[in-house]
Amino acid sequence: MAIRPKRADARRNQAVLLDAAAAVFVSSGVEAPIRDIAAKAGVGTATIYRHFPTRADLILAVYEHQVEALTQAGAAFLAENEHPHAALGRWFELFVDFLVTKHGLAAVLQSDDPCFDPLHSYFLERIVPVCAQLLDAAAVAGEIRADQDPYELMRGVASLCAGASTNLSYDARRLVGILISGLRRPA
Repeated sequence: MAIRPKRADARRNQAVLLDAAAAVFVSSGVEAPIRDIAAKAGVGTATIYRHFPTRADLILAVYEHQVEALTQAGAAFLAENEHPHAALGRWFELFVDFLVTKHGLAAVLQSDDPCFDPLHSYFLERIVPVCAQLLDAAAVAGEIRADQDPYELMRGVASLCAGASTNLSYDARRLVGILISGLRRPA
C-alpha cells in the first residue's frame, strides 16, 4: 500500500506547529511544557502528541524543518535579488536566526541520545551546498572574491552567534551583517 502525501492544509498546520515549537524552545528551552507549545500553535496538546509521540520526535522535526527552510531559501533569495551578494546577506540573516534557535537545542543535540547523532551530518549535507551556491553566484557576478570557503564562513558566523545565547544585548545579526559586507570586492 502506497503512503499518501499529506494534504496541503495538514502540511501548513504542521509547519505552524514546528514554528511554534522552535519559538518556545528559544524562549524556554527544549524542556518547555508541551502545553506552552500547543498554546503558541493554537492547538491542543493531543494534536502535538498525535504528530510527535515523543519530545525527541518533536525536537528532530523542528531541527529538520528549519534546515529545510534554510535550504529552500537560498535559491529563492537568488531568484528574488538582482545582486547575489544581497541574496547572500538575506540568507545569512536567516542562518543567524537558525543558529540562535539551535542554541536552545544545543544541550539536547549534544546529549547521549543516539537519535540526535545524525543531525550534524544532515545539517552539513543540506546547508553547505546552499551557501556554496550563494557564494559562487556572488563571485561570478564579481561582487566578492572567488576564494570563499562556505564551511569556513559558516563556522565563522556560528562563532559570532555564540554570544547571543548568553547576552540579550549582543546583536549577532549586526555582526554577521558586517562580516558579509566585508566579503564585497573593493570597487
